[in-house]
Amino acid sequence: MFDSLLIANRGEIARRVNRTARELGIRTIAVYSEADADLPHVTEASEAVLLGPADPASSYLNTEAILAAAKNTGAQAIHPGYGFLSEKPGFARDVTEAGIAWIGPSPEAIDAMGDKVNARNLMSANDVPVAPGGGDPVTDATAALAVAESIGFPVMVKAAAGGGGMGMAIAEDAKALEEQAEKIHGFATRLFGSGDLLIERYFPRVRHIEVQILGLPDGRVLALGERECSVQRRHQKLVEETPSPALTDATRARLLEASSRAGEAVNYVGAGTVEYLFDVDSGEFFFLEMNTRLQVEHPITEAVLGIDLVEAQLRVAAGEELGFSDPKPSGHAIELRVNAEDPKRFLPGPGTIDTWVEPTGEGVRVDAGYQAGHTVPRFYDSLMAKVIVHGADRAQAIERAKRAVDGFTITGPKSNLAFHAELLDNPEFNSGDYDTGIVGRMR
Repeated sequence: MFDSLLIANRGEIARRVNRTARELGIRTIAVYSEADADLPHVTEASEAVLLGPADPASSYLNTEAILAAAKNTGAQAIHPGYGFLSEKPGFARDVTEAGIAWIGPSPEAIDAMGDKVNARNLMSANDVPVAPGGGDPVTDATAALAVAESIGFPVMVKAAAGGGGMGMAIAEDAKALEEQAEKIHGFATRLFGSGDLLIERYFPRVRHIEVQILGLPDGRVLALGERECSVQRRHQKLVEETPSPALTDATRARLLEASSRAGEAVNYVGAGTVEYLFDVDSGEFFFLEMNTRLQVEHPITEAVLGIDLVEAQLRVAAGEELGFSDPKPSGHAIELRVNAEDPKRFLPGPGTIDTWVEPTGEGVRVDAGYQAGHTVPRFYDSLMAKVIVHGADRAQAIERAKRAVDGFTITGPKSNLAFHAELLDNPEFNSGDYDTGIVGRMR
């Protein structure tokens, strides 16, 4: 096992990685921006290195500063968390070329899955179901229309290099497609450096379901169960649960098998996630993308399987035995993302935290990046904490989630706790029969 680990991230995920690493006896090195100097992820690490000003380009995206910090502190490995540099193949290459262990898949796997068109074609070639659509990227409305006419409207227009729910739009007809293709092409060029577009069939009623995979050095890829991620705003997740209420045992088995094939197709090593659209009307699932990193919602998989995915990442990277081979799920788990945002319109609401009281009780876990007195800055994602609950079944998990929301007090910045309370009382959510449009119907 490594004796030292630099955590190239901030907030709750940096704290979460630090916790497991310290339990394994690893010296941890935090990095931070000037805006984050007093956050727990900085003070709880064995040592910490200032990267630069608050602007991400000057701090958490500053590869030269991060590599210098690793070199100066003698870090044997780097864990990127999620977001920031976690899915940048160039950074992964820089890390390994510097003689430092990269806690993640190979740069080649990251690169292969970073382009939606390439990923789609590779999955199709390995018998992973994909939605009807174009096998080649398009860059203008004329080419997009040709694909749309071959598969039928409505269609989804996606930035081929996009991710995280960004760079996506629905087109119901040719006129809308022309407008959206131009809009997404310009957006993607500015944000991702590539204006390539992917055109796929749009399914009106879908659920968003993903599978946790863990690739082993011997080439095997374990599929560690699914997570339901259909409670979203602007294509970005707010609530996740496992197991999914939508899946039959037969569909779940096919989904897990497809996910193992997906990982094997890119020689995946370490923790990752294969995401799918599940068509409510047909009961079929279609590959969406592969996230070549640890997901925000990984704790609910840990809760039902009784494993530590960060420990698994570290052991795989170090060439050690996992300590488990085929863990079986028990009970039901739900994760609520607590964001500094308006609970109605979901607009960011950063500020200084006056009161911070976390919920406690059986089956409740809180992964938080902040405490009272800290400031949630405007420079980064609005996530403040995650509430994870585990119960014997879905009904108990929902009841524990309700009590946890009631017991979580935050004053100062805005928070979406009121939204979570509303959702947990929503008949559609409670029935388990919902789709990605549930938040829109609540608003």
